[in-house]
Amino acid sequence: MDITKIAVIGAGTMGGGIAQTAAQSGYSVILEDMKEEYARVGFDKIRERLAKRVSEGKLKNTEKNKILSNIIPVADLEDCGEADLIIEAVTEEENIKKEIFKKLDVICGKNTLFATNTSSISITRIASSTKRSDRFAGMHFMNPPYIMKLIEVIRGLRTSDETVSTIRTISEKMGKIPVLVNDLPGFVSNRVLMPMINEAIFCLQDGIASKEGIDSIMKLGAHQPMGPLELADFIGLDTCLEILDILRAELGEKFKPCPLLKIMVSAGKLGRKRGEGFYEYR
Repeated sequence: MDITKIAVIGAGTMGGGIAQTAAQSGYSVILEDMKEEYARVGFDKIRERLAKRVSEGKLKNTEKNKILSNIIPVADLEDCGEADLIIEAVTEEENIKKEIFKKLDVICGKNTLFATNTSSISITRIASSTKRSDRFAGMHFMNPPYIMKLIEVIRGLRTSDETVSTIRTISEKMGKIPVLVNDLPGFVSNRVLMPMINEAIFCLQDGIASKEGIDSIMKLGAHQPMGPLELADFIGLDTCLEILDILRAELGEKFKPCPLLKIMVSAGKLGRKRGEGFYEYR
């Protein structure tokens, strides 16, 4: 299937990054959010990132303008009806995702492919809200999408071989490395990553070492580019908690979130996006 126009649902950190990645790869992109101001903020952040690259000599101004011209911010799902591929990147709540795809299933043509950027929710369950489970897959980008190379391509129970092949081709055109995984809780990335982050928070809670010490040990001892507490701040502590809650419900108590993580989320200390998490950010 020939994909030329992509609609990204959700203009936040992940959605905006995915839209930028697609636009840089030559796709025509519709960036949708529930309010016009949200879509515009997402678009403006893309503009800022590209302008920075121009100032650093990594991108020509004409290239920046071409990328931006490929993106149209909108505030209505109806505006996504002509897209060849929908990539949903809203909050990690199953019912919200299902409701969006249920509406899009009516709006979009029968050949439009659907993909969700969920990091932990069952692709098969989300796809069940539509009448195109065979044309539905997971497309899990890593954060930030415009830098990180990996995309987990998740096959739902009814996802067709053709859909998987098309999603892999699109991923490669975006300069990514697609890795096919099956539809099980947390897939691979978060099933491995979240327990490590959670255990690092337990180490901090139990007073085994300082936050700096824990991160330094994992960076120097495990050759990780970012310590687990640093990484949790980068992902968003609320997102980490949401994923752990999903994994716990699906796989049991070994994924039980650390009480300290719950306290920090309740206090609004969500990481970089709020200026404060385990660390403070200016």
